Amino acid sequence: MSDDLALYVHWPFCVSKCPYCDFNSHVRASVDEAAWQDALLADLAYEAQALPGRRIGSIFFGGGTPSLMPPATVAAVLAAAERHWGFAPDVEITLEANPSSVEAARFADIAAAGVNRVSLGLQALDDEALRFLGRAHGVAEGLRAVETAQSAFARVSVDLIYARPGHRLADWEAELTRGIALGTEHLSLYQLTIEPGTRFATEAQAGRLVIPDGDTAADLFEATRAMTAAAGLPAYETSNHARPGAESRHNLTYWRYGDYAGVGPGAHGRRGGLATVRHKKPENFLNAVARNGHGAQSETPLTPHERATEALVMGLRLREGIDTARVAALAGGTAPIDTRAVARLSTQGLVATEPGRLRVTEAGALLLDAILTELVSDG
Repeated sequence: MSDDLALYVHWPFCVSKCPYCDFNSHVRASVDEAAWQDALLADLAYEAQALPGRRIGSIFFGGGTPSLMPPATVAAVLAAAERHWGFAPDVEITLEANPSSVEAARFADIAAAGVNRVSLGLQALDDEALRFLGRAHGVAEGLRAVETAQSAFARVSVDLIYARPGHRLADWEAELTRGIALGTEHLSLYQLTIEPGTRFATEAQAGRLVIPDGDTAADLFEATRAMTAAAGLPAYETSNHARPGAESRHNLTYWRYGDYAGVGPGAHGRRGGLATVRHKKPENFLNAVARNGHGAQSETPLTPHERATEALVMGLRLREGIDTARVAALAGGTAPIDTRAVARLSTQGLVATEPGRLRVTEAGALLLDAILTELVSDG
């Protein structure tokens, strides 16, 4: 795999908090944009000092809502990253965006700042579903934003959420058909999950929100895989689908367990065997940068077993699976894989072994969590 470094930059602010979201996102009446630019640049410089001699292969602005970032801040971060590390000739620079008309109006300036790929949080192609999900845009506004994004950026990905309450298979098939017809090179298609601490979790606990049962969710998942494959956007990861060659190179760094630097509030990183975490609350992050020159809250050495287990769990999300020799090398000798479980699951057609590789089959993709529970040994 490439030794290029991935850089994640977190912008923590949103206009409103979606009821399903457990990401590090915050609503503030005002944001001191100059102070935030200075803080992100300081945090970036700290990571560059800790990771010298590398080249950036991908950058991902996540959030929060990074499309609310001033384009000048995006440009400043990119200029600093290139100055500190240098860019690969085909560097992938992604920014997450909401499809509101206000944010879409910034797309040309964001592209001019250097972003060449946008991940658009469309989330649904049904107005009632968008209201349920707490989204500020409607379908028509979202579709206009897709068109604007396609004219501004070389590469566009769209997010959709399915397995919503009462979501019928025929309705999802019609919605996904429409999503595929948008012509983007990449689709991130997520089943709705109820995350602790969210408003949806409160609603579910009170019995006011019920998501589809396991059988229905399985039908929706299998239809999603079949339809995207037939359309030339096969699943390359559990929830991500792309035309061949259009996979998210940044996210592949996570799943292939490469090094990545994490900058900004709550950002995580993996740096030469260290797990890095930034202060999560925006105000705490700013205070840490003012006090220490960076926003790092912890830098924890990972044991060989922990690193190998992370590589195993992340890599088996990919259709390509894992390089077993590399996982064994991370573990310091023996990969944390239960070989008896591999034999049993292989007989059941849920995993496949090839020379030097282990992967979950199409039949096993639906049962990934259960498969991981069986496969990963305690060491």
